[in-house]
Amino acid sequence: MNTRMLCRNKVEDFERWWTVFSTHAEAHREAGLVLEHVWRSQGDPNDVFFMFEVQDQEKAQAFIEDPAGAEAAAESGVLFAELHFVKSSPGY
Repeated sequence: MNTRMLCRNKVEDFERWWTVFSTHAEAHREAGLVLEHVWRSQGDPNDVFFMFEVQDQEKAQAFIEDPAGAEAAAESGVLFAELHFVKSSPGY
């Protein structure tokens, strides 16, 4: 079973957020995170959901806890963020 990281960001402006987020692709890969999907809420296009495959949870956790992440979130206009490490349940 592969671990995934499900994330939600409520942002000021999706285009601004995406511009900053997409420049971190290499840092994501170095942290063992492979972006799989990005979704936007139909009711609010600034409510963004995305999922990474987690190749190394320790590296991913260190990446999340790095103060540079908070700086990037502020720069990109993140108003609210949450994330969850998840695994598929057996039988599903």
